[in-house]
Amino acid sequence: MALGDLMASRFSASSAAVSNHLEEYNTNHEDVDLQRNRDRDSETASSSYGGNATTITATSMAYLPQNIVFCELRHEAFEACEPSGPLDSGLVSKWRPKDRMKTGCVALVLCLNISVDPPDVIKISPCARMECWIDPFSMAPQKALETIGRTLNQQYERWQPRARYKIQLDPTVEEVKKLCTTCRKYAKSERVLFHYNGHGVPKPTANGEIWLFNKSYTQYIPLPISDLDSWLKTPSIYVLDCSAAGMIVNAFIELQDWTASSSSGSSARDCILLAACEAHETLPQSAEFPADVFTSCLTTPIKMALRWFCTRSLLRESLDYSLIDRIPGRQTDRKTLLGELNWIFTAVTDTIAWNVLPHDLFQRLFRQDLLVASLFRNFLLAERIMRSANCSPISYPMLPPTHQHHMWDAWDMAAEICLSQLPTLVDDPNAEFQPSLFFTEQLTAFEMWLDHGSEHKKPPEQLPIVLQVLLSQCHRFRALVLLGRFLDMGQWAVDLALSVGIFPYVLKLLQTITPELRQILVFIWTKILALDKSCQVDLVKDGGHTYFIRFLDSMEAYPEQRAMAAFVLAVIVDGHRRGQEACIEAGLIHVCLKHLQGSASNEAQAEPLFLQWLCLCLGKLWEDFMEAQIMGIQADAPAIYAPLLSEPQPEVRASAVFALGTLLDVGFDSSRDGVGGDEESDDDEKVRAEINIVKSLLNVVSDGSPLVRAEVAAALARFSFGHKKHLKSIAAACWKPPPNSVLTSLPSFSIKGTGSGYATPNPYMAQGSIVPSQIAPLLRVGGDAPSVVRDGRVSTSSPLTTGIMHGSPLSDDSSQHSDSGILNDCVSNGIVNHSGPRPLDNALYTQCVSAMCALAKDPSPRIASLGRRVLSIIGIEQVVAKSVKSTGYSFRPSEFTSTPTGLARSSSWFDMNGGHLPLTFRTPPVSPPRPSYITGMRRVCSLEFRPPHLINSPDSGLADPLLNSGGSSGVSERSFLPQSTIYNWSCGHFSKPLLTPDDSEEIMARREEREKLALDYISKCQHSTVSKLHNQIASWDTKFETGTKTTLLHPFFPVVIAADESERIRVWNYEEAILLNSFENHNYPDRGVSKLCLVNELDDSLLLVASSDGNVRIWKDYTIKGKQKLVTAFTSIQGHRPGVRSVNAVVDWQQQSSYLFTSGEISSVMVWDLDKEQLVNTVPTSSDCSISALSASQVHGGQFAAGFMDGSVRLFDIRTPDMLVCTTRPHTQIIQKVVGIGFQPGLEPAKIVSASQAGDIQFLDIRHHRDAYLTIDAHRGSLTALAVHRHAPLVASGSAKQLIKVFNLEGEQLGTIRYYPTFMAQKIGSVSCLTFHPYQVRLAAGAADACVSIYADEISPPR
Repeated sequence: MALGDLMASRFSASSAAVSNHLEEYNTNHEDVDLQRNRDRDSETASSSYGGNATTITATSMAYLPQNIVFCELRHEAFEACEPSGPLDSGLVSKWRPKDRMKTGCVALVLCLNISVDPPDVIKISPCARMECWIDPFSMAPQKALETIGRTLNQQYERWQPRARYKIQLDPTVEEVKKLCTTCRKYAKSERVLFHYNGHGVPKPTANGEIWLFNKSYTQYIPLPISDLDSWLKTPSIYVLDCSAAGMIVNAFIELQDWTASSSSGSSARDCILLAACEAHETLPQSAEFPADVFTSCLTTPIKMALRWFCTRSLLRESLDYSLIDRIPGRQTDRKTLLGELNWIFTAVTDTIAWNVLPHDLFQRLFRQDLLVASLFRNFLLAERIMRSANCSPISYPMLPPTHQHHMWDAWDMAAEICLSQLPTLVDDPNAEFQPSLFFTEQLTAFEMWLDHGSEHKKPPEQLPIVLQVLLSQCHRFRALVLLGRFLDMGQWAVDLALSVGIFPYVLKLLQTITPELRQILVFIWTKILALDKSCQVDLVKDGGHTYFIRFLDSMEAYPEQRAMAAFVLAVIVDGHRRGQEACIEAGLIHVCLKHLQGSASNEAQAEPLFLQWLCLCLGKLWEDFMEAQIMGIQADAPAIYAPLLSEPQPEVRASAVFALGTLLDVGFDSSRDGVGGDEESDDDEKVRAEINIVKSLLNVVSDGSPLVRAEVAAALARFSFGHKKHLKSIAAACWKPPPNSVLTSLPSFSIKGTGSGYATPNPYMAQGSIVPSQIAPLLRVGGDAPSVVRDGRVSTSSPLTTGIMHGSPLSDDSSQHSDSGILNDCVSNGIVNHSGPRPLDNALYTQCVSAMCALAKDPSPRIASLGRRVLSIIGIEQVVAKSVKSTGYSFRPSEFTSTPTGLARSSSWFDMNGGHLPLTFRTPPVSPPRPSYITGMRRVCSLEFRPPHLINSPDSGLADPLLNSGGSSGVSERSFLPQSTIYNWSCGHFSKPLLTPDDSEEIMARREEREKLALDYISKCQHSTVSKLHNQIASWDTKFETGTKTTLLHPFFPVVIAADESERIRVWNYEEAILLNSFENHNYPDRGVSKLCLVNELDDSLLLVASSDGNVRIWKDYTIKGKQKLVTAFTSIQGHRPGVRSVNAVVDWQQQSSYLFTSGEISSVMVWDLDKEQLVNTVPTSSDCSISALSASQVHGGQFAAGFMDGSVRLFDIRTPDMLVCTTRPHTQIIQKVVGIGFQPGLEPAKIVSASQAGDIQFLDIRHHRDAYLTIDAHRGSLTALAVHRHAPLVASGSAKQLIKVFNLEGEQLGTIRYYPTFMAQKIGSVSCLTFHPYQVRLAAGAADACVSIYADEISPPR
């Protein structure tokens, strides 16, 4: 199966698994949704709340949503770690042969002295006589000697044709010395091979001397190995074919040890020895072997192996030796019998070596030098054959024994099958040769390993064979697919494959044009580059990048595979100038931009992974490469990227921000000061591009995903670095009071002047009034859009404010971001007059500073620290003091920072004040901007923003210690820039397995078990009889100083989670009465937690914590002590009414649609899709009042109900065109705010319960009546909490008078729970929150005195 198909089938299989799982759900649910989607106009939508809803079959399956959010790679540990992309050092470079080497010179020394036997040898008869397959007695001795020398030369040449060969036949010591020095001189630093045949001289001596002759052949002359070594030097390899050759090896090792100890510190010498036998052994004399059996094994292995095997084979009767010499074909042609035998032999010996040798030794002997590798492969055969004759060849370095390895059986079988065809092939030259099944069978064995193997099992021994198979066209495709599957198992597998030597093979394959190999080759390269970036150099050198650009541009491949090609290209250009230049020459910019543009119109193109990698690839191509940036700007890249910033996948948005950020030239400010006319036009275009890019970035500064915001911070840092002079001036000038303030002409302000000329807001200002310093600039901002003040609110449509609103489609102009204008004060007063190179529009700088301040106050700690680093670039220090508890109230020192506006996305000027403290500003005179922001930073504008009694706080200081140090050089300054991480993050995707589905079976099994349990509970709930909930099964003193603000019961474990006003979260097991965990939601807790929700409650649930200021944080592992991890965090409410102290956020979560609905002191409801981590809708509330209670339907996706401060109730459905389904005012007796609202259990879409602070609970059926059909006066004027059970017909309400009442849906009171005084006779505080268990009849009640009680119908379970 092709890898592309394998991937496709894997994707479809996983979706099939999900869809099967959904069928049961959909059968009940689909008709309703389809019906709704068909008639989308408002009448039919509202009528569907009438007729159609009754057709829904009452099944509980619809209650169990199937979707899961926050389970992507980006949520694993965003806060915790900085990802690292592909490496170019460390583990990875070990596979590369340290330094390739060549044997440049071969010295052949033969001491045969034919017809004279040496004195220490007694020969048997018949005796082994053949030397180089020649019988020396078949011709005259001298001629025989020359022929043997020539033949040995030819045998070696087959293995290394390019070496220089020198022969000495029966030489003297002088001749050998000359030979050695000549060889070393010629070889220079290459290896020299010294081959010694000593069959005509005595055995080597115990001192390690070999024997040569004197000139007249009357004496044997010894030559010490030390002399030989001093002439040949290193690197060298010795082949010693003589009896007792081990003597020389021993002497050599002693020599090595001695030289190593005497010259301490010098590196080990590169000498290799191959010896025919051990020190006490003589060579085999049996006539079945040649006399030089060792040399024959090393230089003619196939012939030697077959002759030896013939005598042991079943075919020995039908074969004679002469046939072996007539095997047809060439060794280099794998389609012939001889070629195939040679190929199989190479594969077998390589495999044995790879499986038996240590990794480093294998690399040195089998991958560094072609001749050495061949000799060692053949040495394994020599060991096998000679051991059968009781002779043990040895080597230095020593190898483990291999003669009994089971792969020799595979060789024997392949040899036998080949030999069986030999007689036919020799007799009939036209007979067709049948290839062996050896490689097919080995690939099958490899495939079996892939099905059952893993990292923790023995590696697949067939890996070297797979490598050999890549050489053959007929097996290549299958081998590549299997190799791809292997590499996909993890980085360990890639490292193994590289260490076997796969790299040159797959590099060479990029030159093929076979279309079916393209997908799998791209996959394999993806896996290699995900591990080792250093291969980028080889790819560019061989022109491999063009292969991937062609593949990227081809439309027939799957988008996922084209994404891999984009990844490969991104790695090729990552920090590699030659790669960047080569890819630009090959037109990569045009190809990427073409496909990014095409994605808008073509759905198939819009595969997120593909878009993501197109963005990252271009970003890496532009990074720090001015020429490429200019080409990108000329190709209108900023405009092509803008729409990608609203793509549904956070990774795509983050990658697009990264690419835009790399187009911003960091050195803009400093490098261009003295540049004159030639570059004017270029610069104009560049400035326009920068403006467009920055405007685009400002639109996503409050994206729901921290991944995106981190990239925005990195991009703004680049921009700030280039424009820091202007930004510093803006930031500093913002503190100057406007000379002709318009404020005096506005009637509704009380202004308290201060000596310094600042207008400081009066802490007791009326709620409707506006902080003065905001207004003046807002009135001046947009000349084309005059602003009006209406009802004490600012209404404006200036480009500035909409820019700060980040493009959110806010319906009501009054909800525009009121702080943004403060900064604008400075720009229209002519304070900033810069003679710098070419400053951009001042309003844009102002927006940038605002955006940076927003990032510095981000709810994600990592983004906030990036934001602070960006601010420090433009000379703003953030002085952060520890949280201080003061008498009577607590405030949040992080608000008192040095941000010029104190601007947070959700905070206004007044919000910074906490409504209590007038602020003290200390602004030193602004010195002219300095060339180095590090040195000038503290003096330029240390705009400290602290309440008076914190000014001398010892804890205050620079937010980032980095910034205190460092020189003023450009390089060190640039190193402070926050770096983008999206590229490294994204690379992680490709180093994980892509072909094997995740452990989804286990997840599915757990989910099914939970669904079964939930359905079981639900049916009990639905059929429960009268529930009084009067049994208190647990009571817990949370020890919260400020009382319990909100609680939550876990659906499947006896766990209750509670939070307080200062955003401390505690998790308690109520069956065992154990505190499981306790942690701070964040460092500067302020106004309490407004809501706790469980996300993915049927799977590994996450804890969503919504703070009153609109910040949302999501935690995983929240039940494990100290192990909680922040998955994501974002600000869910953007821009609120001016003059409002707090946002008072109200939120609710709807699992089946993945929507989080949030509202508060704003005139709309923001709908966040937490799957996309994006604001997808802003629903106008059509009311002047703000929302005080919000409830999302747990049955109908997109539907929610809101209760308002004026007692009105509205039902919304974002699937309808108008979104507002209907409005009603059920609470008419006393108009007070709605405290609680909830959907009644069951599948009906419009049955709601609403409770007012006045004490009345109204039951509404909005389909039929505008008015309530049932009213309960539960608590007179003191209702504080309402809970409606998701499945059981139960409603509970709590009062400030320590009382909880439980009702059924008919309005009958089932019971009353009183909070009795404790045994210490203390009164217990009022009920602050009530929560039902999602699937059981249990109620958790939290009180203002920090006590949480849990009530059930059953008797208290045993502890």
